[in-house]
Amino acid sequence: DGWSGFGVTSSGEALSGTASYVLGGDVAGVLLVLTSEGLFEVDPAADGVTRRRVAAMDPTRPLSEVIFDGVAARRLVSPTDLVDQLRTVALVALSAEQVGAASAALEQTVEYAKSRKQFGRAIGSFQALKHRMADMYALVETARSMSYAAALSGTHEDAVIAKVYCSEALQHAAAEAIQLHGGIAITWEHDAQLYFKRAHGSAQLFGQPREYLPQLATAAGL
Repeated sequence: DGWSGFGVTSSGEALSGTASYVLGGDVAGVLLVLTSEGLFEVDPAADGVTRRRVAAMDPTRPLSEVIFDGVAARRLVSPTDLVDQLRTVALVALSAEQVGAASAALEQTVEYAKSRKQFGRAIGSFQALKHRMADMYALVETARSMSYAAALSGTHEDAVIAKVYCSEALQHAAAEAIQLHGGIAITWEHDAQLYFKRAHGSAQLFGQPREYLPQLATAAGL
C-alpha cells in the first residue's frame, strides 16, 4: 500500500498483513503498528512475526518488510488525528535531515574545490565553478529556512512544503557535488556517491514529492 494506505489490519487484538519500507524494522526491539483501527504494540519475537531486510538504493539506510500472521498485539490509546500528526512530524524530521545532508555535500565540495588543482590553479578559483557553488549555497540556505519554518509552525501544509522543497534541494546539491568532484565522486571510495543515493532514497520516504503537489495546489486555491 506504500505510504498512503495501511498494509496491516486488525481483527480484535490480532494483526495480519505486511508493513513495507520499515526503517530499522529488522532490528527494532518493539514494533508500533498503525492500522485503520488504531495503534498497536507488538513484541517482534511474538509468534507470527516475520522480519526481513530488503534491498535499498541507499546502503546506509536499512529498510525492512515486517509480516504479521494473526499476531497478538496490545492496543494503545491514540488520538483520532494520529495519522496526520505522525506524517507531519516525519516530514519535518526528514526535511531537517535532508538539509543537513545537502549542507555537508556543499561543504565537502567547497573543500575539494580549494585543494584540487587544474592548469596550475585550484579549481575553486574558476568563476564558473564559483557560481555553481554559490547557487548550491543559496539553495541549501533556502531549504534550511523551509525546514525551520515547518518545525516552528507544526502545520501539515508547511511540513509538505518542506518535504517537497528539501527533497529537490538535496537531490540537486548531491548531483552538483558529483559533477564538481569529477570522476572520483562515483567511486566507492568517495562519500559523494553516498550523498547522491541518500538524496534519491530519502525523496521516496513518506511519499514522493510529486504526490504532495495536488495538496499544495488545493491549499493555494489552484
